[in-house]
Amino acid sequence: MGEVILQMKDIDKSFPGVHALDHVDLEVRRGEVHALMGENGAGKSTLMKVLTGIYKKDSGSITYKGKEV
Repeated sequence: MGEVILQMKDIDKSFPGVHALDHVDLEVRRGEVHALMGENGAGKSTLMKVLTGIYKKDSGSITYKGKEV
């Protein structure tokens, strides 16, 4: 397997009345292709918005190419 290039660990995100992400982990290695799937309201878009900086995570860490971002 390739080196880990992206790691999201223990990501939490809440909105008023909704706990959208509850300790979510995601790890992507060089050369991998992933599909993010789930029911409506499962947190797929929220996770990607946290990753891209549109939403600020409430807790957890994001590491890209060995550096926390």
